[in-house]
Amino acid sequence: MTEALIALATLTLLEIILGVDNVIFISILSGKLPKDQQKRARRIGLIAAMVMRLLLLSAIVWIARLTTPLFEIMDRGISGRDLILIGGGLFLLAKATYEIHDKLEGEAHGTTRTAASFASVIGQVMLLDLVFSLDSVITAIGMADDLWVMMVAVVLAVLVMLVAAEPISAVVEKHPTLKILALSFLLLIGLSLLAEGFGQHISKGYIYFAMGFSVMVEMINLRVRRGATPVELHKKYE
Repeated sequence: MTEALIALATLTLLEIILGVDNVIFISILSGKLPKDQQKRARRIGLIAAMVMRLLLLSAIVWIARLTTPLFEIMDRGISGRDLILIGGGLFLLAKATYEIHDKLEGEAHGTTRTAASFASVIGQVMLLDLVFSLDSVITAIGMADDLWVMMVAVVLAVLVMLVAAEPISAVVEKHPTLKILALSFLLLIGLSLLAEGFGQHISKGYIYFAMGFSVMVEMINLRVRRGATPVELHKKYE
């Protein structure tokens, strides 16, 4: 029982860390909706992620079969899991690139953006939930032996993310530079998923270190800007 509780605590913490990118993605997408729909979209997105992970955990045999090579590319077998990671990585790269371009070029040319439909946002969230959930479930299977431990860890992690989603979204929306930074994180995550799909493992420690360092630098920038007037900042960087 002690070993199970240790595994539960460790796995819950790891699931929360793995879920940060999911929360960022949901925050970015929900921000395209009208204000009165954003909170509901974030909650539905996270609950959908939890349901998807629980369903995938219940289908452990099917998950195991996803690692069986379906065909080969350059003498390397490509499995179902690889295809999902490659597809998800390409989607993240394309989506983040489009959002960055739309944010910068759209505002520069005075383009009026139409609000996204609720159904389209939820559809995009669930598509990426599948990719993040698969990665999370495979991690859970490798760390714990009991199904109940995996399921409780997933539920606890999603409950923490539900609480964290609102503050994260509020901060991202308040500071436009943070939104661009968050989108660049999605590019980084998309690239890592793509590399993973082709068998090139990139340690998540490097990715989270890069993200954490970037956030720290941006926090310093925000603090400096908050204490200076636009004229002072202009003179400072001339």
